[in-house]
Amino acid sequence: MGGGPIGIYGYARPRPERAQELESLLLSFVEPTRAEPGAWQYQVHRDASDPTTLVFYELWRSGDDLRNHLAQPNLVQFQKTRMNYLREDLEIHWLTPLTANAPADSPQQDA
Repeated sequence: MGGGPIGIYGYARPRPERAQELESLLLSFVEPTRAEPGAWQYQVHRDASDPTTLVFYELWRSGDDLRNHLAQPNLVQFQKTRMNYLREDLEIHWLTPLTANAPADSPQQDA
């Protein structure tokens, strides 16, 4: 992970019997994550072509900010128990933003 902005997106395909629980869990991460230093975007979506699939998108000021996010206790716990909710492991794609800018309502901070 470089020193500049970094993004990720991914797919969470829940077990049918745990779909609502997984959705609630992922949504519970939204506000705390958005409050973290360096969090420029954190979104959870439902795939329009497959409503059983949840899609998440994150944009971070730096790789260090993303690493700090992934070390948060709630995410460490989720990583340990994720397969209780998923029918297959998370599909995650790492992005190198070409046009990322800090949100207008976020103070610019050195990475």
